[in-house]
Amino acid sequence: MTIARTICVGFLAVIAVGTLLLMLPFATYDGSWNNPLVALFTSTSAVCVTGLIVVDTGSYFSFWGQLIILLLIQVGGLGYMTTTTFLILLLGRRFDLRQKLAIQESFDRPFLHGNSKTLIRSIIATTLVFEILGILLMLNVFSKKYGTLKGLWYAIFHSISAWNNAGFSLFSDSLTSLDDSLTINFIIPLLIIFGGIGYQVIMELYMAIVHFVTRKRERWVFSLNFKVVISTTAILLLFGTLIFFLVEYLNPDTLGNLDLRSKLLTAWFQSVTTRTAGFNSIDIGGMTFAGLLLTMGLMFIGASPSGTGGGIKTTTLSILTNCTRSVLRGNDEVVMFEREIPVPLILKAVAVVFGSTNMVVLMTFLIYLNEGIFHPSFFESARTSLQVFFEVISAFATVGLSTGITDKLSAVSQLLLILTMYTGRVGILVFMAAIAGETRPTVIQYPEENLLVG
Repeated sequence: MTIARTICVGFLAVIAVGTLLLMLPFATYDGSWNNPLVALFTSTSAVCVTGLIVVDTGSYFSFWGQLIILLLIQVGGLGYMTTTTFLILLLGRRFDLRQKLAIQESFDRPFLHGNSKTLIRSIIATTLVFEILGILLMLNVFSKKYGTLKGLWYAIFHSISAWNNAGFSLFSDSLTSLDDSLTINFIIPLLIIFGGIGYQVIMELYMAIVHFVTRKRERWVFSLNFKVVISTTAILLLFGTLIFFLVEYLNPDTLGNLDLRSKLLTAWFQSVTTRTAGFNSIDIGGMTFAGLLLTMGLMFIGASPSGTGGGIKTTTLSILTNCTRSVLRGNDEVVMFEREIPVPLILKAVAVVFGSTNMVVLMTFLIYLNEGIFHPSFFESARTSLQVFFEVISAFATVGLSTGITDKLSAVSQLLLILTMYTGRVGILVFMAAIAGETRPTVIQYPEENLLVG
């Protein structure tokens, strides 16, 4: 069992437990045994913090079923290794080298210098602080509309779902009915953004604030990771808001019938949720082709490393963008914020994009093939074909936005989406490494030779 296989099997185990629990009669609203495929799809979507659904979460599942989904979201958002390590710490067991290596693999950083326990505690504390703040700030909105107890449960569910970028909602229209609430349009996106930028960025920001407040003489220097994540995230948020506003401005199915203030709020909300979370305050199925294409692009980019979102990550996009700029300028090195990017990191970014693209194309082709052969009437228009592609990207990037065709797909296609969500959550490189097995180092070095490119 390599570290990659340990992570993959761990997620499978959590999904299996969630599936069994959601199949039990107490998990459904009517008290009947749940459909195994529905339970498996919902469990996978929750653990992979995706948000794609084949049944309405609020009306199909009982309170206990919703609670199970929420716990699966929390475990999936924290990550299998983080949750397992935290339980080990609670039980007072030794924190051995294997756990440290697994954490290193999960966060893609060498935390092997005695601070792994502190890291896990910090992650748990950060998660609780943000989720509790979200609950308190949204409680008033939900309580006024649904009563104290129901409002409290709605606030808890949506705060945890937003922080973990899961996109699960207890409302059949997601958050469309609350599109005019300033509180919801402010708190939900903030939870999504902070959950998506990653724990390392949040911790570094906290340390910078402490450094400023204590007025230390030394100048605080942010890491390259912090600068890239914050700058790329800000650019994508502003770009997404502006383009959503423009392409959907006159569309009567989305922004067309709203006033200017509501249009800006809705465009902002969609720009935030599209890349990571999967909540929606407009009808995704009613978006224009341009809007759908923009959404697919933002979903594929996704969140940031060590965050709760999926996609190829903001840092990968930034590295490849700067690679292109270096080539155009005739430079032999890639420089970002006056720091040279090592070649192994560039190769990894290329591998992530290549593997992710191939996974999305393969799953889309298989679903096309399955639906085209066994359900030829499914593809009634070119829009339906685009919707399938949209659904696969949403599943792989663990976003959860849907044009409304998820429950209309056949069982085989839904199983393919389950595999896509799982691959997107564990990470394409981890997934491929688990299949390939442990690689053996080599001391052989081959001579260089040029070939034609482009």
